Amino acid sequence: MTLVPWDLTECPPGRHLVVGMIFVLQVIVGILGNFFVLYYCVFLYHTRFRVRSTDLILKHLTVANLFVLLFKGFPQTMVILGWKPFLSDFGCKLVSYGNRVGRDVSIGTTCLLSVFQVIMISPRDSRWAELKGKAPRYVGISTILCWILHLMLNILVLFHMTGVKSNTNVTGKKDYGYCHSVNHSNITDSLYIALLLFHDGFCLGLMIWSSGSMVFLLYKHKQRVQYIRRNNLSPRSYPEATAMQNILKLLCTFVCLWTPSCIIHIWLGIVKSPNLWLVNISTLVSNCFPTVSPYILMSHDSRVSLVCFPWKGVQNH
Repeated sequence: MTLVPWDLTECPPGRHLVVGMIFVLQVIVGILGNFFVLYYCVFLYHTRFRVRSTDLILKHLTVANLFVLLFKGFPQTMVILGWKPFLSDFGCKLVSYGNRVGRDVSIGTTCLLSVFQVIMISPRDSRWAELKGKAPRYVGISTILCWILHLMLNILVLFHMTGVKSNTNVTGKKDYGYCHSVNHSNITDSLYIALLLFHDGFCLGLMIWSSGSMVFLLYKHKQRVQYIRRNNLSPRSYPEATAMQNILKLLCTFVCLWTPSCIIHIWLGIVKSPNLWLVNISTLVSNCFPTVSPYILMSHDSRVSLVCFPWKGVQNH
């Protein structure tokens, strides 16, 4: 693999180096964070240390995040740094398919995690009470179905993407640097955009609804027990208040990172010939959630400090 000047005439070479270094840093930080969460969940499973039903969802989420970082961030980083296109036609299809599946599964498992938490914290007299005892048994099958669904939904990517070195003579291609996407008729593009809008809009709406429900349930619980703790704890030290703050942080992070990604992703589907900067911005924004999410999850998990620093748990007892 040799360095060659890729046709990057839209901005000075120095800027490409800066953008490339940002991509490298983003991919490295994201991969390290997700590998740590994956190792952490596997460690908890084998040691049976405070195992939670949500740990399985977190494992699938980290795998999906790694798909996005490896299949989207790595190839685009090579392109922006000026490496000669190295993917064959099959490699391009595989990388594009893995990226799309990883992106959609990442969104889907995040929504699944949020809905599962709503069910588990719901009171016994709520409409979710019947599902509360059954929900942990269906976590595994739900995550598997999430993968199967998105593997099927994105199967057309294998037919629409071609490698840069492919000898196929097709007019009307979208250039992504390491791959080409074949342009289709207006009807096909409209159906594709409608599918994206429905999928991403549904997932974002479900995430907002479930997070809002969690905040509402915790607020009601806090109101019920407030008179017991009024003389012992300050309002900020209530566990319910801390839980609400954590949920709002996760919600804001999810919405702020995924909403721009969805908008740019749809815009890429509309534009016939996306320029270099639109493709780079799309990659940078799409990699934000897979990069940041593992660190947010670790910062809100009390078990992390007990696993990494077990002597602190001994001191507390």
